[in-house]
Amino acid sequence: MRPVRSRVAALAVAATMALGGCAAITGDDSVSTSGVAPATRTVEDGDGVWDADTVHDISIEVDDDAVAAMVDTYQESGEKEWVEATVTIDGETYLKAGLRLKGNSSLRGVTDDAEPTDLPWLIRLDKYVDGQAIDGSSELIVRSNSSETALNEAVALDLLAKAGLASEHAVASSFSINGADARLRLVVQNLDEDWEAENFAGDGLLYKADAGGDWSYRGDDPDSYTDVFDQETGDDDLAPLIDFLDFLNNSSDEDFAAELPDRLDVASFARYLAFEELVDNFDDIDGPGNNSFLRYDAETGGFTVVAWDHNLAFGGRGGGAGGFSGGGGDGERPEGMPTDMPEGARPEGGGPGGGGGMGGRSNVLVERFTAVDEWADLVEQAKADLTAELYDSGYAEEVLGRWSTVLTEQAGDLVDADTVQQEADAIRESISG
Repeated sequence: MRPVRSRVAALAVAATMALGGCAAITGDDSVSTSGVAPATRTVEDGDGVWDADTVHDISIEVDDDAVAAMVDTYQESGEKEWVEATVTIDGETYLKAGLRLKGNSSLRGVTDDAEPTDLPWLIRLDKYVDGQAIDGSSELIVRSNSSETALNEAVALDLLAKAGLASEHAVASSFSINGADARLRLVVQNLDEDWEAENFAGDGLLYKADAGGDWSYRGDDPDSYTDVFDQETGDDDLAPLIDFLDFLNNSSDEDFAAELPDRLDVASFARYLAFEELVDNFDDIDGPGNNSFLRYDAETGGFTVVAWDHNLAFGGRGGGAGGFSGGGGDGERPEGMPTDMPEGARPEGGGPGGGGGMGGRSNVLVERFTAVDEWADLVEQAKADLTAELYDSGYAEEVLGRWSTVLTEQAGDLVDADTVQQEADAIRESISG
């Protein structure tokens, strides 16, 4: 049986039981090491387009002038416009699909000379045709990466699921636009309604932190958060998010310690911070990309921090410190393409979550959470637990071996076997180190 997805719900509950408890470590009843109950669902191995044992074929036909205009608009305003495209996935053609640029640092410095096949994209099959989807998914993200194989992100996502945290299905693809030479690209689920229904039980709202935003409280006017958070699912309602930000920024230390467990899945967040440090992903919740989602559970009124963006996991190993690669080719960054490394050098080490230091940024939740000794201890315990569960057990090596085999046996026309071996060895060094 291939070690891809995990039984997330069972692991999340187990993590809460192992880390949680009503009594504080110090005996102070104002601090709890348990949080609101997690609402994660069991997620089975992907199938169809999300069968990770297969290199999938994805080709797109789109008007060249429309793409050029899209790039010009992004250069001038930062706006990511949609264009209509024909998308063929594993031989099945979808007409009138939507296509737009996807990313922030991965688009920095993009020029008119960029090859569309090398750019990061969001494909939305139901943008112009209601209900159009493939195997239950209407949105697919074609990821950028600093390596040729994207093994670092692929492995990290499988380990994230094994850790009992909400992850995304990911597959390798042979990807091309308008008949250009195909590139090896990692394709992952977008965190949309389809993804939320697969990963969480009950009604809720999903918010995405914008790369240029922060977690500050800006008053109770929703318009003040336009460039800070995007709501990805549910009817427009920023009230729960605004209330949470108000609490994070304005509560006393005593109230924060006493009340956060009623507002946040504390055990899951500790495990999240430990995981990001373990896989050496500095571009996380308090990294330069502000990469995180907040999922609000309408039943419990609590939030769960959802991990996002692992293309710099394992320190970006495999592709050096920065250059973008869509995969394949000679490993050089294509003409006109930006680096995927955010501005600022990669930090050495970093605190829980991997952020901070050069290139990092502060995050009020991380700072206040880890300032509470009991919760800082949870992070350390979670890191020890995850080291045993993911690394010492041999699971990470098994996952890395499976992904390497898929690329070596099925993607030889897209990437050299020596490159796969070299980049796998770099990750293996992190795992064994």
